[in-house]
Amino acid sequence: MLYLTMLQKIPKKTLLKLMRFWPPYLGSGISIESINDDFTEITVKMVQRPYNTNYVGVHFGGSLYSMCDPFLMFILMEHLGKNYIVWDQAASINFVKPGKGTVRAKFKVSKNEIEQIKVSADSEKSIRPEFNVIVTDINNTVVAKVSKTLYVKKKLNLSP
Repeated sequence: MLYLTMLQKIPKKTLLKLMRFWPPYLGSGISIESINDDFTEITVKMVQRPYNTNYVGVHFGGSLYSMCDPFLMFILMEHLGKNYIVWDQAASINFVKPGKGTVRAKFKVSKNEIEQIKVSADSEKSIRPEFNVIVTDINNTVVAKVSKTLYVKKKLNLSP
């Protein structure tokens, strides 16, 4: 629990940049390429290396999904704040073509979408916003399509 408390005190942009050293990302060659100033857009890349290449010479499917895992959740957590619960609830990935070389995924949630999510979470028990992310190769050819469902709920105020 102390470890989690320490992680939560690190500024989000710093934490995201340090994620490249988290063993699953380090082993897969995944890194944060950019984060915009208002923290509504994150671009992630994965460079192909011998240790993240499968038997047929392309990126492991699990690595392609892994590079898409936490970023939408991080964007919403940052903007909604500590009064909301935000979880990754469901995901699916459709492999469109074999991924070779460097691949990228861009995660973007507009301020308008964030505000709509907040209003919905304030008025409903919980909501499940859905997002689509495209993974592309160096030529901007679609490699995979990822669908993510998040769970968002306003925390109950139990204090008097």
